[in-house]
Amino acid sequence: MEKTIRKAILPAGGLGTRFLPATKASPKEMLPIVDKPMIQYAVEEAMSCGIEDFIVISGKTKRAIEDHFDSSFRLDENLRKTGKEKLLKEINKLSHINFAYIRQKAALGLGHAILCAKPFVSDEPFVVMLSDDVMDPECSVLMEMIKIYNQKNAPVIALEEVPESETHRYGIVAGVSEDGLFRITKMVEKPKPGQSPSNLAIIGRYILTPEIFDILERQKPGAGGEIQLTDALKELAKVKPIYGFLTKGMRYDAGDKLGYLKATVDFALRNKELSEDFRKYLVETIKH
Repeated sequence: MEKTIRKAILPAGGLGTRFLPATKASPKEMLPIVDKPMIQYAVEEAMSCGIEDFIVISGKTKRAIEDHFDSSFRLDENLRKTGKEKLLKEINKLSHINFAYIRQKAALGLGHAILCAKPFVSDEPFVVMLSDDVMDPECSVLMEMIKIYNQKNAPVIALEEVPESETHRYGIVAGVSEDGLFRITKMVEKPKPGQSPSNLAIIGRYILTPEIFDILERQKPGAGGEIQLTDALKELAKVKPIYGFLTKGMRYDAGDKLGYLKATVDFALRNKELSEDFRKYLVETIKH
């Protein structure tokens, strides 16, 4: 029987080494893109699809994430007394959603992070969102994926075409075209140069079914000595179809410094309060 997708897992237990020293004591997921931390963009994306239950897989130095999504009575009172109703509304627009936090005691990989959420997910389908993959808000990738899940009643993975020179950075899939999708037949985690089965890369949006947990529990470490989700998905594909959705619209790899800067610039240019002056600044900067 088809079940509604109600829960999203947000893995946030990584060390964020690419942004050191900024992430020594502050979570990478809390780095701001204009005026919101990158993890909030993922939460709002899921909320737009009707998801209101979130499971954050956190680690040491990640307490700021919990504080961010918690209520702040003193701040609310200050904004109310000073007449800053717009800001008050903005910081409380997430107050009706539910968060659970699970500590990943060691950074053992994405597959292990997802396994940590098993007690909260139980027997339901669920979404996994990597918040440092920031998606174009005008192109609802997750919404399209949920539609596909409802049609196929099977796991769905977001894909993006990447240059051959970058395939070694991703999980790469090959598949058979089916109804405008890819029915995935092969997956390789971070293939060596020249050994990639395609240029279709897995990016940070997944709809998974609870069968993945049993596979992850017996999964051996893979690339980098970690429990790789891609390896578990390969096993799942032997008993259940998995579909790949080729995304449209811009994706920003905000876990990378250049990608983070691109996201910051593009989102600032879309911000009604900033765009005109910021565009002028960029033009003047480029001239010099």
